[in-house]
Formats: sequence, C-alpha cells, structure tokens
Amino acid sequence: MIKKHEIYKRDKWNMMTVEVQGKYIVLREISDQWGEESHTFLSRPALMNWAESRFPKEEFIGREDEWTDIMNAFKQV
Repeated sequence: MIKKHEIYKRDKWNMMTVEVQGKYIVLREISDQWGEESHTFLSRPALMNWAESRFPKEEFIGREDEWTDIMNAFKQV
C-alpha cells in the first residue's frame, strides 16, 4: 500500500509530495525552474536530513511559519 503525503503545493507547477512505498520513501519535487526531481530514501532520518539541507532555516527569515509548516509536513511522513 502506498501512502502519499503532500508537503506543499503552491500550484500545479510548484509542489512536493512524498510516497511511502514499503521500505522506500520516494520524494517528488516539481518546480517551474527545475522540472521534476525524484529522490528515494531508505529511512525517515535520511529524509529529514535531506529536508533540513534543502530548506535551511536561515532562508526563511521573516517566513518562519512557512518553514515550520514544511518541517511538520515532513515529520508526518
């Protein structure tokens, strides 16, 4: 059974989803700048390490709520 989580969705060109497929965690990121990227993780800690480097807190100064929402979405996976 595949369980799908939406991390964020700004529109159909800017979104990130995570699917739990058995022991694999597959992240898909779609952006209008880079197209679609896919990453596969074998553990939740690996996913969280990636998320923390992909969304550095210092880039969200003045938008801390947005950063917290994104990190909370990852923690729900």
